[in-house]
Amino acid sequence: MRITVITFFIFLIVNIASANERFTLSGFIRDASTGEELIGTTVYIKDLKAGTSTNVYGFYSLTVPGGNYTVRYSTIGYEKQEIELPLNENIKRDIELAVSPLILEPVIVTEEVADENITKPEMSSFNLQPVKLKTVPIIFGEQDILKTIQLMPGVREVGEGQSGFTVRGGSPDQNLLLLDEAIVYNASHLLGFFSVFNSDAIKNVNLMKGSASARYGGRLSSVLDMKMKEGNSKKFSASGGIGLISSRLTFQGPIIKDKSSFIVSGRRTYVDFFLRRSKSESIRKSKLYFYDLNLKSNYKVSGNDRIFLSAYTGRDVLGFKDEFGIDWGNITGTFRWNHLFNDKLFLNSSLIYSKYDYNISITNGDELIDIGSSIKDINLKEDFQFFHNSTNTFNFGLNAIYHTFLPGEIMADGSSINELRIKNKYALESALYYSHEVKASDLLSFNYGLHLSSFSVLGPGDVFTFDEDGDVTDVETYTGKKLIKFFGGIEPRFSVNYLLDVSSSVKASYARNKQYMHLLSASSSSTPFDIWHPSTKNVKPGVADQIALGYFRNFDSNNYETSLEVYYKNMRDQVDYKNGADIYLNEQVEAEMVFGKAWSYGAELLVKKNYGKLTGWLGYTLSRTRKKFPDINDGNSFPSRQDRTHDLSLVANYKHSKSWTFSANWIYYTGNAVTFPSGKYYYDEQIINMYTERNSYRMPAYHRLDLGATWSGEMFSWNFSLYNAYGRKNAYAIMFRKNEDDPTVTEAVRVSLFSFFPSITMNFRW
Repeated sequence: MRITVITFFIFLIVNIASANERFTLSGFIRDASTGEELIGTTVYIKDLKAGTSTNVYGFYSLTVPGGNYTVRYSTIGYEKQEIELPLNENIKRDIELAVSPLILEPVIVTEEVADENITKPEMSSFNLQPVKLKTVPIIFGEQDILKTIQLMPGVREVGEGQSGFTVRGGSPDQNLLLLDEAIVYNASHLLGFFSVFNSDAIKNVNLMKGSASARYGGRLSSVLDMKMKEGNSKKFSASGGIGLISSRLTFQGPIIKDKSSFIVSGRRTYVDFFLRRSKSESIRKSKLYFYDLNLKSNYKVSGNDRIFLSAYTGRDVLGFKDEFGIDWGNITGTFRWNHLFNDKLFLNSSLIYSKYDYNISITNGDELIDIGSSIKDINLKEDFQFFHNSTNTFNFGLNAIYHTFLPGEIMADGSSINELRIKNKYALESALYYSHEVKASDLLSFNYGLHLSSFSVLGPGDVFTFDEDGDVTDVETYTGKKLIKFFGGIEPRFSVNYLLDVSSSVKASYARNKQYMHLLSASSSSTPFDIWHPSTKNVKPGVADQIALGYFRNFDSNNYETSLEVYYKNMRDQVDYKNGADIYLNEQVEAEMVFGKAWSYGAELLVKKNYGKLTGWLGYTLSRTRKKFPDINDGNSFPSRQDRTHDLSLVANYKHSKSWTFSANWIYYTGNAVTFPSGKYYYDEQIINMYTERNSYRMPAYHRLDLGATWSGEMFSWNFSLYNAYGRKNAYAIMFRKNEDDPTVTEAVRVSLFSFFPSITMNFRW
């Protein structure tokens, strides 16, 4: 850490010494029609072969020797802009790019932005813009960011139709989901069949598969960083859609033209409206719906200062008459301040709030029982970016998160059931980070960094000591905010890129990640009842070390992008459970946990076509994931539930005309590893299933075809989709039961969720 700080100050001194010979061009790049900042736009001076790209806030800074240059601004989907510029002083130049007209014929693309997958050192990541994915056919006809991500190599869905996902052999809780920098702890609506992310409100999505920048931390497998739209600062507009089970509506416009804007986007299902028209009283009194609401506004205080305020709230409500109900949801809020100290130093300061909770209500006559759990965060972040010159960029900063965990409580009113409240747990998670992106030559570039993290478990609270049988032998009570346990460590990150020629490169990366929080779940996918549990004296933080190598090549003037990556990930201090573990409303839940290691390795192939009438991609993953726990499977290794040998996805979009677009997805993957009974025996005249090795069986292979068609007009468009077009009954679960004709025979029964599932959605805008 000391060496990197010294390096940083050396570059500062060099920058000051050479200021009289080099000048800086900086500014913001925006969409000409909406005024929104454009992320990842390339700024390039061909004469110098020097360039940069805008950061996640649309800001760029490029320092080069003085002279007369032609500066090119370009990004995919927008008309490029070139300006003649005499650079004999520091210049701040804001640029607005116009959306390019729709091009149906194949085109030759020469903008340097198209080469970023070759020239940048980053690997094991991809960027998505939701506006470009509206034709991908999805179940229920609702565009879903998380379901689209599942079609990329290295990413797998946790179950059919589910929005949850895993990355490179990790578990769902090992993915860090950020919405405008706020952590989203449960991203599922309707038990996972929808995600909480309304695509109409999302501007940009970036998924990093274990090799994220040093500014990120806290999860072992991936970071999904989503930025909300900021609102149209030029004019008022509205858009939305009406589907079979949900509708959405978005308003945006200027508060003060070109100075302040807002966006409000809401979504709701209306199955409950149909339930109210049922002839059955019990159905009429039942509830089944979700809603979510995204809000954001911003204000340009000055040319160097801008503030943002964004928020999200969403909730699911399920209930049967007045007898049973469950509701769950997230609330986030982000206050952000962008400040330019000068044309090279950029600061983003953020104050963030996140909360997830669920509540279960049970009524029996005069008795009312409420069961609930929650997690709440307050987060402060300071992110600096220093653009030294066209070949050196520094990022450094800090963040601190104060966590409050409510593991569970039972409140009873007029009930014979005893009330129970498991004591809150508290923790402070903090980090310092530093990274340096270097373009060492025309052929070699690299990025190195350190993420220094710490996790302090705080009082008040009780710390249990257990014997080998899980019985409590001692209890230590802490009062006030006393330190109970401290964890920490250095997480190095490194990636390097070497250009073989103008269209191909090889890359390598290494990353260490630590995770200080664990999700207690009895399911392989996220459920509303999952509980977040901090590392403690009995539960160590998880650690993952990942190395990756990749070959990247573009063809046909960047029309085709291809990549082949191989990786190996070693994970230590992983959490699993004893057979028959009781993890809910258990004050001594740590006695139910077992600890071990896991490892995952594989190869990922991506072939992508970017331009022309036919676009899309093919993604294939060959991988293995195994675990080894001393207390499970007699200490022998076994396949993880996330183990999937083959995973193939093919996505195609065909632009037939200005009005019609056709699309298709085909998916195939190896069945999940599961534990089935391997035999049975009789005990007290009852048949008892006998289980041997953990996850030693496989579900049947899964495959399906989805079809879609979109008609687009001036103000309206129609989307038609058919999920599982050839009606394959894929196994969602396999149940075991007695044969009706011969009770001594046990038979396996396949349970399927979806066969043919057509959807239609009308979208509008004005």
